[in-house]
Amino acid sequence: MTGTEDTQTSYEVSTLKHILISVDATIGGEDYNKDQVNKWTAAILERCISDLCKLGKQYKYIVTCAVTQKTGAGLHAANSCFWDTALDGSCTVKWENRTMYCIVSVFALSIA
Repeated sequence: MTGTEDTQTSYEVSTLKHILISVDATIGGEDYNKDQVNKWTAAILERCISDLCKLGKQYKYIVTCAVTQKTGAGLHAANSCFWDTALDGSCTVKWENRTMYCIVSVFALSIA
């Protein structure tokens, strides 16, 4: 398992562990299987949201997940938002094994 993140803020550091655990628990021992991707992404999203909510922080969470087979093809994606940079945060984690990539993005919007 490999987790990679570009830049880290205090928000990101506190959520990286939860995201990596969610992904690894769901697909850590699996090989890519197109018939399982919908089930895997739903499970990863449910677990990420559940684990983040258990932290008890005053945020609304938005979580996205993409699973793609390692074939050498490119994958390009972008996210954008307008928010309060002092209170809100985001985090993107790239996880991979020998047959697939999983990219999870979390956006936390402060409700305090």
